[in-house]
Amino acid sequence: MTSFRIAWRNLARNRRRTAITLSAVALNAAVLITTLALMRGLEHDMLRAATRLFVGDIQAHAPDYLAERSFYDSLDKPEALLLAAASQQMYAAPRSYGYGLISHGIKSAGATFIGVRPDAERRAFELNQEVHTGNYLGDDARREVVIGAKLARSLQAEVGTELVAVVQAADGSLGTDLLHVAGILKSVGEEIDRGGIFLHATDFEQLFVSDGRIHEVAFNAVGRDPRLLISRLAPTDPRVDLRTWREILPSLSDMLTMYDAAIWLFALVFYIAAGLGVLNTMLMATHDRVRELGLLKALGESPWRIVRDIATEALVLGMVATAFGLAIGLLGVLYLQIAGIDLSVFGDTQFSFAGIAWDPIWRARLNLSETMVSVVLMWLACVLASLYPAIKVARLQAARAMTHV
Repeated sequence: MTSFRIAWRNLARNRRRTAITLSAVALNAAVLITTLALMRGLEHDMLRAATRLFVGDIQAHAPDYLAERSFYDSLDKPEALLLAAASQQMYAAPRSYGYGLISHGIKSAGATFIGVRPDAERRAFELNQEVHTGNYLGDDARREVVIGAKLARSLQAEVGTELVAVVQAADGSLGTDLLHVAGILKSVGEEIDRGGIFLHATDFEQLFVSDGRIHEVAFNAVGRDPRLLISRLAPTDPRVDLRTWREILPSLSDMLTMYDAAIWLFALVFYIAAGLGVLNTMLMATHDRVRELGLLKALGESPWRIVRDIATEALVLGMVATAFGLAIGLLGVLYLQIAGIDLSVFGDTQFSFAGIAWDPIWRARLNLSETMVSVVLMWLACVLASLYPAIKVARLQAARAMTHV
């Protein structure tokens, strides 16, 4: 306690210098906290777009389905997988995939038809919240579809537009149907945007004569480790191909790994900047007090006590500065959580990577534990920066220090 009182008095001896350093470290801490929250917000948005909208944490397919995308490579026991997911407190959504042509007037395009169970999709994922105009599919089959944004523009289709679907059915016949647009999605990913057509599983089965084929089951792991859950799902069907989102989207997985390393490399720059500011202050403070410290050594104060007192002074400076920085940073994060930064002003309303698009409104996301770690590391940077001047003055001989001019 005595060391802290001495440190506070020493800082008050040159208030201008202390205020300048305190302001610099506080601003440094505020910018660091705000920037970390923004970077974590971007990471969260990318992960949400990758896993919570449609892809999921885990996907199950027939062994050869992902390589060939054949309509006939369907899961043998999809209902058993759904029961296994329920037993593990996971949400799951079965899907069927087919390919064909969709047209409106003289406009036509190739499309991927995705048969879904709307109730399961709403429980497990958030794609139903990304409808730009119109509504998501209802629980009853009504020959309604929800289509991608770019496909809607290509076909010049709007909510209520009647589309003609032409596909090759499972029995080799030509499948045709009239489908009505119930909703148009926001931009959620290149594949869905350009050719995605979601329809009720019953409508899909009638169009493709699919006999209930399920090609994919997507799982929401509800925040748990997907790899552990795969080991619990695998015994349900030894032939099933179970993969995590990192295996399904390797480019995005690699980018996020590098992104996480870049965040801490970025933070290191702030710690070094704060440390240099404190180092400069402590060098000047010890230089001004060399004779005083020499007298203390002559009176019997040990070098380690001098080092401790100077390090405590830097710690007090860092603690006060980060308290102000934390307050300013949290206010900035709160604002950016609510308002965000609208990146669409730069001329593009879609931001995507590895086929996954995310919201152009960039919002911050506070990670409390990471923020506290950042504050503690800022204190540590201040203390470490003070060690050089502290050790330097502690090694001086008392007689020489007392005659210092």
